[in-house]
Order: sequence, then structure tokens, then C-alpha cells
Amino acid sequence: MVAPGQTQSSSSTDIIEDTCRTSGRLGVCGWLLIIISLIFVVATFPITLCMCVKVVKEYERAILFRLGRISDKKPKGPGLIFVLPCTDTYVKVDLRTISFDIPPQEILTKDSVTVSVDGVVYFRINCPVLAVTKVSNAHSSTMLLAQTTLRNVLGTKDLAELLSDRQSISLSMQEALDDITDRWGVKVERVEIKDVKLPQQLQRAMAAEAEATREARAKVIAAEGEMNASRALKEASMVIAESPSALQLRYLQTLNSIAAEKNSTIIFPLPIDIVQHFIHRK
Repeated sequence: MVAPGQTQSSSSTDIIEDTCRTSGRLGVCGWLLIIISLIFVVATFPITLCMCVKVVKEYERAILFRLGRISDKKPKGPGLIFVLPCTDTYVKVDLRTISFDIPPQEILTKDSVTVSVDGVVYFRINCPVLAVTKVSNAHSSTMLLAQTTLRNVLGTKDLAELLSDRQSISLSMQEALDDITDRWGVKVERVEIKDVKLPQQLQRAMAAEAEATREARAKVIAAEGEMNASRALKEASMVIAESPSALQLRYLQTLNSIAAEKNSTIIFPLPIDIVQHFIHRK
């Protein structure tokens, strides 16, 4: 089984080999110009030294063109490189990770909701040769492609998925970008969605819906509590009905709790059984 990174590197290598193969050879005239350039360098050695020797930094690579053709399959650097005057030109490529913000995009989701979404993309030049020869400006091309990919990917998602499943959306955007930018020598390292702005009317509607849901849940919980309390009271009444003295003890316990609060008025409960006894005697 071949890993995705190995597949991308092999495809980049094949593209570079095709580019160098199609560039052709220098020919007799080309070699003649190079020889003349070398003779000129040797003849004016002290003066042309500063013109021929160039410095490439650690985080840079140089693509050397000799008579308009790539001189080697691999980029030059870091360190010193030798450039022939009049025949050689070079282009420096920065290999550091670059980040840019995706401007806010007005997107219509799958469930016909208009939202404004912005994000950030991190990428780097993976193959300097392809970044120079296959695209005129790799940075701006990647930025424009990121905006288009953001619209295309989010257009297939619902609003609920957009708000709750940002990680999978970021991964799908990264894969879509990486498939296209691989032929440009660009590696997309990370894509993140920063902010999702909803219309004010939709925000108020969602807040009202959430509030109604919370109120309905609170009513259901209160109803369940009352039902459980009524069942407990029913069981307690059945226990007290089996033992009449338990009711008297409950009366005394209630009196004790009322007296502990230092109230000026104490209500003494009169057992109903005593009242019924007097009624029956009459």
C-alpha cells in the first residue's frame, strides 16, 4: 500500500523529469555562448566575481535557468551558487510556511441559508522547480483557489453541519486544495474555518428556538418531579393509614419544626379522628 505522501512526491518527480526532458538540449549555439561567457569571466575575473557568485539562504532555494532552460533537475542551495553572466538567470523560492486569511465569503448552504464564512490557510513550497515552471504566481493562485474551494465545499453542507462539524470540513478543504496544488509544487499543511457569521434575523430565530426548547425541557422536568412526589405521598399515606399513631408522631414533628423557627403563632393540628368521635356521639 502506497502512502499519500509517497504518491505526491513520485508524481512531482515525474513532472520535473518531464519538464527537464521537454526543455531539450542547449545545442551548438548554446554551448558556444556558454564558452564565450566563461572566457569573459576568466578575462575579467576580479571584477566579475561579485556578479557570478550568489548567496542562497537556508530557507531558500534557487532555480537556475541557462539560456532559458533549467540547468538541473534539483534546485540550488543553500550556500553559494555560480551564475554565468549573460547566459544564466535564477529565481529564488522561499520554503517557509506561509499563512493567509481567506476573505469573508457569502455562501448559500445546502438548506438555503446565507452565511458569511472566513478562514485561514497554511501552505509551503514543496517543490521549487514546479512552483516556478508550472504556475506564474504560486501564492496568489493558492489564495484564489482557497476562496473557490471554500465556496464549493460549504455549499454542500447544511447549517447544522457547518456550525458543529468544522474539523471534517477543514480536512475536506485541505484534501481538495492539496490535490490541485500538488502539480504546482505547493503543499497545503492546514486549513481552518475562523468565523461563521449568521444574519441577525436568523440569530434571533435560533435564540428563540433554543429558549423555547429549554422552557419545554424545564416543564417536562417539573412535571416528572410532581409525578414522583405524588407517588411518594401516596406511599406515605398508605404507611400512615396502617398505623394511626404514626399520624400523631407526624403532628408532633411538625409542631417541633414550627417552634424552632421562633414564630409568634403556633397552629396546633387537631386530629380528625377525635372530631369524628364527637360527631358520632351526637
